[in-house]
Amino acid sequence: MRDVSIIGVGQIPVAEHWDKSIREMGYLALSAAMRNAKVTVLDALYVGNMLSGELARQEHLGALIADFSGLRGVEAVKIEAACASGGAAMRMGYMAVASGLCNFVAVMGVEKMTDQQGPDITAGLAMAADGDYEALHGLSFVSINALLMRRYMHEYGYTKGDFANFAINAHANGVGNPNAMFRAPITFKAFSEAKSVADPINLLDSSPIADGAACAILAPTAIASEFSDKPIRVRASSIATDTVSLHDRREPLWLEAAALSASRAYDMAGVRASDISFFELHDAFTIMSALSLEAAGFAARGHGVRMAQDGSIGRTGKLPITTMGGLKARGHPVGATGMYQIAEVALQLREEAGPNQIANASLGMAQNIGGSGATVVTTILERIK
Repeated sequence: MRDVSIIGVGQIPVAEHWDKSIREMGYLALSAAMRNAKVTVLDALYVGNMLSGELARQEHLGALIADFSGLRGVEAVKIEAACASGGAAMRMGYMAVASGLCNFVAVMGVEKMTDQQGPDITAGLAMAADGDYEALHGLSFVSINALLMRRYMHEYGYTKGDFANFAINAHANGVGNPNAMFRAPITFKAFSEAKSVADPINLLDSSPIADGAACAILAPTAIASEFSDKPIRVRASSIATDTVSLHDRREPLWLEAAALSASRAYDMAGVRASDISFFELHDAFTIMSALSLEAAGFAARGHGVRMAQDGSIGRTGKLPITTMGGLKARGHPVGATGMYQIAEVALQLREEAGPNQIANASLGMAQNIGGSGATVVTTILERIK
């Protein structure tokens, strides 16, 4: 197995891109990443995406984007793992380079969502749940997370307002990210008075759907410095799964796949949770932030919310999270989210995060979650000294 590094990243702003097709969005992120990496040829392109067939009417996405990007003939496939599709593409690209089968691989996440009506989008997202036993009975992802949040509050004695700082922190960080969808801070009052979506989840607990594309170029670490002044080493890459349906879980409030994925990543990297400088977690809803912190070993069970309450998750806190706004403020173009996380970790480690820069960051971790925890991809990146 070879060491693998990121030699270039590219992304487009997360927004409602009504004037761009999914192939155009993918091309823009890919071409930006290739320019950043100073490469003109690729061995493979892995495209993470969840809903291109349902929402963009483009299922054959790998070949479509390769052709549009002037890479006709290259190995190119779409990777799907629900909301973890971007992270899964990163995992596939990492394995291709680490194995020696490829030298230069582009890993991309892209999603085109906002051209469709709300009910169509909700139905599409529900396909990441169990169609026979959850979606069939009308459960959407908001309602599934509302069930988790209600149970968490019951088990550990929290109130709705105790989750506010997850959203407040994300929006504070979104202000400094030029690619974020929402670049304005929010207050506790605004959080408390936000419109209910599925009690106890309100609008400001929830990440917004969006269009977006982000990409990274991977290469063997041995030659990475020939293409980048600041290559970022992939210290660990892991993926784990759990049940798709929430009712089949051993413990509904324990993200077993997140715990397994994180544990495997720590073992592979030879580090502990306490060694991580910052954490780009999958804050699709505020409850998922708390559960992710606990499953990844940063907080004891039932204590994830306390990290938000005591300021540990801020940019100068013990464990900065969602440093560029996260899903909540940057936006959540589902299949692209995992690659936005990777790009943001790389920028932090390259000290190119602008006003959001984390001081002395050496190890960054991204965790991309598919469904309500059925597929979880954990990636640890390292600044090469």
